[in-house]
Order: sequence, then structure tokens, then C-alpha cells
Amino acid sequence: MAILNYSPPVTPYFSILYQDDDILVLDKQPGLLTVPGKGIELRDCLQVRVQRVFPTASIVHRLDMSTSGIIIMALNKPAHVHISLQFENRQTSKTYFARVFGHVHENSGEIDLPLICDWPNRPKQMVDHEHGKSSQTHWLVVQRDTYSSLMKLTPITGRSHQLRVHMLALGHPILGDRLYAHEQAQKMSSRLCLHAQMHEFTHPVSGEKLRFESIHPFQQEKTDS
Repeated sequence: MAILNYSPPVTPYFSILYQDDDILVLDKQPGLLTVPGKGIELRDCLQVRVQRVFPTASIVHRLDMSTSGIIIMALNKPAHVHISLQFENRQTSKTYFARVFGHVHENSGEIDLPLICDWPNRPKQMVDHEHGKSSQTHWLVVQRDTYSSLMKLTPITGRSHQLRVHMLALGHPILGDRLYAHEQAQKMSSRLCLHAQMHEFTHPVSGEKLRFESIHPFQQEKTDS
């Protein structure tokens, strides 16, 4: 699916939560690509912006263009390798917040559904019990308002579009999701209501456990629970 009328935010140009000689922790804006897309019109992205100031910076993991929140970059190759291995070995911890369509009636649960690329409709992903890769998400309802539920999502795996497809499979697509949500849920928000709120990992040099948080922007209406 092509990105039409790409117009990434320019204020702030990028936002740093933490920096030292080895890593950067940033708070990404929604609507900004993490890495360049295909074509000169999609070159503007978080990676390119940061590298203009920190030429050695490299992306360790990605967030979807429409997703906001915490993202980690390495400033040298040893740091990149170290943090990449933490991701590969599931030694990092991440929490997302999302507003989803309707009321999720249970208060918490786990989704365990294998995912695979929906190749004719890429970049969309889909559930495939025969060929999909294992993927799990813990979820907790934080608050319910008139038309939606605020969810705390903890992905155990890190598949592409995992949280978006898992919420769809739960029957409650994320508001503003132009890829997966039905028309009513899309119209309820001008942006994808998905935010990487917390990230915890080990510093590649000091070995210290680091935890960073970014307040989610999804305000609720009058609550009924």
C-alpha cells in the first residue's frame, strides 16, 4: 500500500528523552517514518533527521509511521549489536497504550495468534494458524468511555503490526487505523491511537537497567467503569 500525501510533522524536528555516548532514546511523533521509504518524497524520516545531528546513529528497532512513542537508537556498532541481541532474545520490555473501538467486556487477557504477511495486500499482516509466526500480546483495560476502551498492551513478541492485528482479532480495532479498522473506527480519530509508552532494556556498556516512559496522548471522555 503506497503512502499518499506524506506530510510528516516538523515540530518538534525530533525529541530526545535521553542521550549518552552509546545510545539515544527518542519520542517519535505520529506520521513520521522511522526509516526512509521508497522514493525521494519518502526520504524524510526519524533516522535521517537524527543522523544530521548524530551521524553515527542507527535504528535498532522500528515503530510504524502512524505509531508514536519511545524508540531507541545506537550511536556505535557495539551498542547496536548489544541492544539488537536484547530484542532478539526478548530481554527488553515494552508497554503500549491504545484506544480501541467499543467496550472490551473482559478486563484483561492474552492473545496468542500467529501472524504472516498478507502478501497480496502488503504491508498488511493477517492471522495464519498454519504458516504464521507465533505472536502473543497481554492486554488490560485501563478505562472505558462512551464509545471506546483505553488499553494497556504488552507485546511478548515483536511481529510487524502485531498489536493492530491482535486488537482487530479481539473484535476491537484501534481507532484511526487506516489499514485494519472499519470505517466507523477510522473516523473516530485523525491518527492511529497507538503509543509506545514504556521501554525497558539494559545499557550496552554499563549493564544498568534503563526504563523510559512517554505519556500517551489519548484522553478519555466520561467514563463508565
